[in-house]
Amino acid sequence: MAQVAIVGSGFIGRAWAISFARAGHDVRMWDQSRAATGGARDYIAGVLGDLAANDLLRGQSAATVLDRITVAAELGEALAGAVHVQENTPENLEVKREVFSLIDSAADPRAVIASSSSALLPSKFTDHLQGRHRCLVMHPINPPYLIPAAEVVPAPWTSAETLERTRAFLIEAGHAPLVMKRELDGFIMNRLQGALLEEAFRLVADGYASVEDVDIGIRDGLALRWSFMGPFETIDLNAPGGVRDYVERYQGIYSNIFPQMLRRVDWAGEVMETVEAERGKRLPREKLGERQVWRDRRLMALAAHKKKSDQEFGQ
Repeated sequence: MAQVAIVGSGFIGRAWAISFARAGHDVRMWDQSRAATGGARDYIAGVLGDLAANDLLRGQSAATVLDRITVAAELGEALAGAVHVQENTPENLEVKREVFSLIDSAADPRAVIASSSSALLPSKFTDHLQGRHRCLVMHPINPPYLIPAAEVVPAPWTSAETLERTRAFLIEAGHAPLVMKRELDGFIMNRLQGALLEEAFRLVADGYASVEDVDIGIRDGLALRWSFMGPFETIDLNAPGGVRDYVERYQGIYSNIFPQMLRRVDWAGEVMETVEAERGKRLPREKLGERQVWRDRRLMALAAHKKKSDQEFGQ
């Protein structure tokens, strides 16, 4: 197994550490705040027990996985011998340019340097680097130890070898990589999620549905299919003759409503009063942390179910 470096140990960094250590890699975590890395390891120790209880540690004990995760006192110590470096600093262009400069100058020349950025294009913070060919974005949906999809986004100068190594690295660690052909604002998942959120806010703002009605439509409707298939497979199975048959039958519905979907609603405008009030009735703000724990445990149960189903159906 390989040596992996985690640079920045907030929510995303610590989640990646779990995923990589579970895959058998030795993980060194570094953060400019020593308290942050110490707290991250304590957090990881708390999560691993739940993962073990749901058989989500590849048959390993929580202690075994935790032993693979160490805290480095210096950045150079974390980078030494690493074949993959995962950067998880704040979503700030200047910070990322500075951090990538430090990593590129200190990491092994053969190491892949990946950013967990959810919005910044890799070309914006790697153009000045000598080793820019080995740099890209590897963006997860949090937490990656429960949600396997991860976007691999190249800069114009990212080498084909770097893309292939990153894709193989993710698959070996149990992830499902989305390898983009070229960079684009929002990547893939944020663009898909953004389209859904735009319509959700519009429906509430225009008085067609309540916040809970919209949530029901996804939670108890579309998401049941989406938990094991994507939109193209969904429509391929929703017409007798497959995807072309679906388009011929139903494209007219969507072409009719599309012009109505071109007007933006300001999410932070008047509609926020309605959204916040309705959500507050269903979940008081002081219970957000408790509900987040509930969410993660439900995701663990879903991940365990999907794992078992994939084994039964040979996927």
